[in-house]
Amino acid sequence: MAAETRRILVVEDEEPIRLLVRLNLEQAGFSVEEAASGEEALAKLEQSPPDLVVLDLKLPGVDGYSVCRRLRDRHPEVAIIMLTARSQDLDKVLGLELGADDYVVKPFNPLELTARVRAVLRRLRPVQAENSAELSAGALTLSLTAHEVRKDGALLALTPREFALLKVLMEHKGRAFSRDELLDAAWGQDFVGDPKTVDVHIRRLRAKLGRAPDGRPYIETVWGLGYRFREVES
Repeated sequence: MAAETRRILVVEDEEPIRLLVRLNLEQAGFSVEEAASGEEALAKLEQSPPDLVVLDLKLPGVDGYSVCRRLRDRHPEVAIIMLTARSQDLDKVLGLELGADDYVVKPFNPLELTARVRAVLRRLRPVQAENSAELSAGALTLSLTAHEVRKDGALLALTPREFALLKVLMEHKGRAFSRDELLDAAWGQDFVGDPKTVDVHIRRLRAKLGRAPDGRPYIETVWGLGYRFREVES
């Protein structure tokens, strides 16, 4: 899918910020819709889910956390970039726990946000893979062409970022990755963020994958380094 056809929903209650983001994204070739509140955002999401949502967490009424939670429950394939206030680390962690794929700290350069949008869409919603390869381990099967993960045949509702992270780990079973290596591989080298972001996504991913047939987690912690996907019999 070409970048010009990608649809973005900007959810921001401050009109000057919302319009600035819209203008920059439209200049970059994206199709952009706006929502000034959480309620309006949820209504638009139900009508026609976009490819990506730029979501301010501090919305009046239905806040960004609630929108993020609802979006992840109903449309896990939609990417989310959240807007957070500077130094609000708890906001970042909670947003990532709820399933956001990336974050940008206010005040921000709109060109940086546009670059983040491009990077997230490029890495999380890739064009169809060249072949129909599948990765498998235990009861898990990851399809590169269908862009989905199943366990015992049941579809798992992974976010695009969780899918990207699991793909990297499953492609290199038994290899220990540092947090920085996982950031580069699954988030991209242009991502500027806290390596602890990886911990949040691994925790969510483990909860969704459950246990392997041997009763242990698929992803194990390598103390002092990071994580690896265990060799599990299929």
